[in-house]
Amino acid sequence: MDNRIRKKIGILFNFSGSWLGGVYYIQNIIKAINYLEDKDKPEIVVFYSDELSGFAKEIEYQYLKIVPLVFINSYTGFIKSWILRKNVFVRDIIDKYNLDGVYPLYNHPLKDKFLEGKTLAAWFPDLQHKFYPKYFNRINLIFREARVKLILKNASVLVVSSNDVASHFHQFYAIPKTLKIHVLPFVSLIDDFSFDNAKELLEKYELPDVYYMVSNQFYEHKNHMVVFKALSHIKKNNVKVAIVFTGKMEDYRNSGYMDRLKSEIKENGIEDCIHLLGVIPRQDQLCLLKNSKAVIQPSCFEGWSTVIEDAKSLQVPVIASNIAVHKEQLEEKGLYFDPNNALDLAQLLQNFYKEYIIEERYENYQDRVKKFALNFISIFN
Repeated sequence: MDNRIRKKIGILFNFSGSWLGGVYYIQNIIKAINYLEDKDKPEIVVFYSDELSGFAKEIEYQYLKIVPLVFINSYTGFIKSWILRKNVFVRDIIDKYNLDGVYPLYNHPLKDKFLEGKTLAAWFPDLQHKFYPKYFNRINLIFREARVKLILKNASVLVVSSNDVASHFHQFYAIPKTLKIHVLPFVSLIDDFSFDNAKELLEKYELPDVYYMVSNQFYEHKNHMVVFKALSHIKKNNVKVAIVFTGKMEDYRNSGYMDRLKSEIKENGIEDCIHLLGVIPRQDQLCLLKNSKAVIQPSCFEGWSTVIEDAKSLQVPVIASNIAVHKEQLEEKGLYFDPNNALDLAQLLQNFYKEYIIEERYENYQDRVKKFALNFISIFN
């Protein structure tokens, strides 16, 4: 295929380095495109912040260019855009690199006539602020809401990760006829499936041979508490269940949450059932996940769950809260519980069996990855 007729897509790689989910999301998009036939592959230009230079340089792709960029401050950028009547966040890079579009673009201050015919694709993970406003301070709520409304007014495409999130946008907002909402459920890509060091990791992290796993940051809506309460019920029945927890153990929005969780552990004497590992290397996490009895995803709210996608890629069973997005991800292949009912989860854990994962449980990994890559490219068609 002649390089001159390949789509040329700009990727804005400017997440906070502490939000590993966002970092992996961008890396996985490009890794997925590697699975396509050459004729379907676009040129990709990754514009990265200094904080993410290491992650950007890890990306391998035949038609890739990585470009360091000093990203303009959001507030300053909006003011300049309104004064100059152009989208200062992306106009220059689209012009300089002759891009067909950019993704994910959060800043849509106005409609820029110079960019007509270009795909300015916004991505919004979820509308958590509509369902759980208590997790946001007043200033964050105001700016988050303003950003959403400008995206709806000025973006070419709004990308969301699930039909559930798409339905929320239609529930809360009037969607302009000129805006396309594109559902792009992401897939977790695994670089190395060997996982031959499981025994060493059990020794390294002082873990039992049999365990369940929870891999979420310790935010309140992730609902770790229901798991702790379920363990308390199980212990009363003299049943021993071990659960391994990975993820960042702090939330700047809710500093007292970890203290409440630790009190729950101590008051119910379940210290021997819980293994808090914090943030560990990605390959260690995946190896432990692969060798777990099942993944537990207790969250009360998700746009699309990364750990469920990890489990699907690794063919590991999932015990998930029965919220709509989890049912969309797992369909009949998940085991579900009421996220507000610890006894419901306790009964599932006590009665869980693993025989049914002898055969492949989810769709073939490579097929899923190719579908994801083609779906992503179709944003720019």
